[in-house]
Amino acid sequence: MTLFEYAESLRGKRIAVIGVGVSNLPLIELLLQSGCDVTACDLRTREEMGEEAERLEGLGAKLSLGPSYLENLDQDVLFRTPGLMPFDPHLEAAKARGALITSEMEVFLRLCPCKVIAVTGSDGKTTTSTIISELLKAAGFKVHLGGNIGHPLLCEIPEIGKDDIAVLELSSFQLHSMVCCPDIAVVTNITPNHLDKHKDFQDYIDAKREILLHQTEACRLILNLDDTHTPYLTQFAKAHITHFSDRQLPAEGAYLRDGVLCRRSGGQERAVLPASEIRLPGEHNVLNYLAAFAATEGLVPDEICADTARSFAGVEHRLELVRVHRGVSYINDSIGSSPTRTIAGLHAMRTKPIVIAGGYDKHLPFDKLGDALCRYAKAVFLTGDTAEKIETAIRASALFPESGLTVRLVDDFRETVLAAAAAAEEGDIVLFSPACASFDRFKNFAERGKYFKSIVMELA
Repeated sequence: MTLFEYAESLRGKRIAVIGVGVSNLPLIELLLQSGCDVTACDLRTREEMGEEAERLEGLGAKLSLGPSYLENLDQDVLFRTPGLMPFDPHLEAAKARGALITSEMEVFLRLCPCKVIAVTGSDGKTTTSTIISELLKAAGFKVHLGGNIGHPLLCEIPEIGKDDIAVLELSSFQLHSMVCCPDIAVVTNITPNHLDKHKDFQDYIDAKREILLHQTEACRLILNLDDTHTPYLTQFAKAHITHFSDRQLPAEGAYLRDGVLCRRSGGQERAVLPASEIRLPGEHNVLNYLAAFAATEGLVPDEICADTARSFAGVEHRLELVRVHRGVSYINDSIGSSPTRTIAGLHAMRTKPIVIAGGYDKHLPFDKLGDALCRYAKAVFLTGDTAEKIETAIRASALFPESGLTVRLVDDFRETVLAAAAAAEEGDIVLFSPACASFDRFKNFAERGKYFKSIVMELA
């Protein structure tokens, strides 16, 4: 079925698109252009939406806005935004009435005419997705990178050829209750995350499991051999499984042996490149490359993998060097929205950094982060909703009394960055890695990272 045929199939049905965001706005416009009856639902009020609300009405959309935007979901088809979980009472009531609950990403996977490589995980999924995309492009493929990485692809289907490859980053919010069957699925790892949204940790794990649940024997599944949740995922897999690891030697996949990234297939080991030659810093990026090498086995030759690893400089907001000012390196790791991400960032530093952390509370434990900051940080500046919780974890750590760690709480974000900069000396690193989501003060991690960078670039 083509995209046009799909849109035509919805004519005569009443449709609600929940969330007028990056992924759903093109969908709303497509449905309206196809003559569909569309209601755009958004938590924002008309005043907050401003000209956007007027434009949608001008295109023919009905609007349901403000705090009661979910109260009258009596439409036939509901496209949910990733942030609204399927077990929301309003969605459950609509489903019980017979409504079809779907999403922009679920429809894309249904209609996509080319091979799909999908990546999920608690950490590393954006970088791994991007590396896979870079590897494929270097090998001559036309690649479409999208999903949770911030680029919607549904409306681009007419431009996608059957020999292209779509690379998707998929979050637990997108995957939850979604039917999908990627040709190649990658799970980087699973650690506690987003417990403010999921029912519990098991619900989060099972959302990640959806990426493999509907695969067939013709598909491939790439799993982290060292992750404790891999055995659980494996029992549900029908696809052919290969592994990646920086600790063990899998029978097939990609791994680290004596400091060299290797691939193994057909019983033959091939050395790709030494880990020391990877341009992206940090042990976690070795794992990201191993996952990408395993996913692109048979698609990208070893020499192209090596050349890309030596040249690719990374993704914005992920251990991004913003500036070296008066001998101080400022690094933007705004994507560090969980304790495990920030711990990985600490391990990637060449010297003990001055860390800026804190943000929206996802109800994650900070005890391991507290230990890591005591062990690897020179000083910590905390701000946002979780500042006090992180401080408590630091001071409760058995390592704190001997660490000599300085901990300061500053309410204003800008003042926090300026205070950290004032404390830095030549040769220091100021690492902004919040260990929390951004929603206490910012729309998303990208907006937060850009604001951090603007403050750093203004330093006199």
